[in-house]
Amino acid sequence: MSASPHVAVRNLCVTVRTPEGEPLRIVDGVSFDIQRGDVLALIGESGSGKTTIALALMGYARSGAQISGEIRVGDATFEGSGGATLAAQRGNRITYVAQSAAAAFNPSRRVIEQVIEPALIHGTATAAEARAHAVSLFEALALPNPKTIGSRYPHELSGGQLQRLMAAMALITRPDLVIFDEPTTALDVTTQVEVLQAFRKVVREQGATGVYVSHDLAVVAQMADQILVLNRGTVREQNSVQAVLETPVDDYTRTLLAAARPVIKAATPQVAVGEPLLSITGVHAGYGPIDRNGRAAHPVLTDVTMNIGRGAAVGVIGESGSGKSTVARVVAGLLAPTAGTVSLDGEPLAPALDGRTREQLRRIQIVFQNADIALNPAHSVGEILGRVLRFYHGTSGDQARQGVAELLDLIRLPAGIADRRCDELSGGQKQRVNLARALAAKPDVILCDEVTSALDTVVREAILELLAELRRDLGVAYLFISHDIATVKALCDEIVVLYKGTRVESGLRDTYAAPPFHPYTDLLISSVPELRTDWLTGVGLQSSAPFANLHESPDLCRFVPRCPVAIAGKCDVAPPPLRLMTAGNSVLCHRAEAELIRMHP
Repeated sequence: MSASPHVAVRNLCVTVRTPEGEPLRIVDGVSFDIQRGDVLALIGESGSGKTTIALALMGYARSGAQISGEIRVGDATFEGSGGATLAAQRGNRITYVAQSAAAAFNPSRRVIEQVIEPALIHGTATAAEARAHAVSLFEALALPNPKTIGSRYPHELSGGQLQRLMAAMALITRPDLVIFDEPTTALDVTTQVEVLQAFRKVVREQGATGVYVSHDLAVVAQMADQILVLNRGTVREQNSVQAVLETPVDDYTRTLLAAARPVIKAATPQVAVGEPLLSITGVHAGYGPIDRNGRAAHPVLTDVTMNIGRGAAVGVIGESGSGKSTVARVVAGLLAPTAGTVSLDGEPLAPALDGRTREQLRRIQIVFQNADIALNPAHSVGEILGRVLRFYHGTSGDQARQGVAELLDLIRLPAGIADRRCDELSGGQKQRVNLARALAAKPDVILCDEVTSALDTVVREAILELLAELRRDLGVAYLFISHDIATVKALCDEIVVLYKGTRVESGLRDTYAAPPFHPYTDLLISSVPELRTDWLTGVGLQSSAPFANLHESPDLCRFVPRCPVAIAGKCDVAPPPLRLMTAGNSVLCHRAEAELIRMHP
């Protein structure tokens, strides 16, 4: 006979009111069980009800919403609306790990004070006991210097460290249920691996019961025991992780699986060989005051060079802090380089935005990651797009309205969207409008800065398909920035790898199908989660680097302190040469091609 579930949910419903006052169920009759020590994943597209269900388990719902059904956590049962009773368990028996730890921590208080605070508020431990437990959690979560890291402030820590510290805060009261709400979505792939390994280890060791919210099936495969597939607030499928991945029974689940690793179906256009459309030559850039030698106080880019042909798509990948977005800012004129040039059709562009002509501005457009910030919430979609048409093309009145309708048709949105404001749109719709705003200028080059990283897998695949179709139909070129090499390989002809502002590898997409790779590129490729449950077990944290304590120098390879294959007497004393591989990719490394190939069994 199976053990009684540690968490049991029966007929959970969340009901809101429409603008007309009619009841609308956004979560409808959801039921599930979780055994002690197991993790249940909630997956589905944006708007499927994942986060709504997770928050309902804590008795939280948006203003005016009503929670009904039965929720049992441990030996406590909550029936009916039960919100107030459930809310009393937050931070104690039921805890929460949010997507953005940086936003969750108070920047003015030391980390240890915030991690132990729930235990002190709920009286589950004395201050001394809570501190000792916190240190043990820091060790379990593989945080550096576990005995002293708590004395630091949030801004002194990386995103991955903050995410693990938030998990420690959630576990400090030894809760019955931990809710993980997209906790790795905002992290780059290498950091995500470290965080996932730490999460899984500590959940197993602590015997925690968890609900893991995600739209990424590959991530879920590493963390969960069971999967609940949701669509529009209803359950479409529920089974073990292995069964869902290998033998899905619902068509919607199959759609999610197909979108997990995008493969663009739109034909890739033939790129003309000739003079590049956009040239970035020897660019150095950074932030802060510039010294007498022309160096920024906080340098980011060092001697970056790349070319983009007319109608081509060049991807730029790397971890957070590698300089990807800074490249886009320099090209767009939002940040003046301290050295080097950006040229369009062979004509050097002014370093700063205010020195460029309106025609030059029109030809290079940028699409930012967060459409919520990029689009004016006070304006309708028609006003946002019409303003661009008026500024660059002088169109107004009926001509502008016709132009807006054509743009919406181009991005596969209905004409009626023009009268709606952005807060009335889904995440995917907002990103399409964000793209339409750039297309309204009729540019030659679009700079796409992490435009799909915040989208669920199905919406991401649709946006990538749209970008490929627009490139084919309009001949627009892309500089596509991402930390996800799988996404870049799906869209781009050429890929440039940046590490700490230096180009360490570049080559055509097909050269990334097999080694040789730069050791850093190898790390990026091996860090992309795969759709199998044992993947994380087989991916050990990166081998120890022989020069881990070497002080980073601009004259040496920037990757030396992390490189597991650095060569004594070369990598630690001399700058690496740029080597041209047989396949055509160039690699900045002391290792010869044959050595780089031998590193892969």
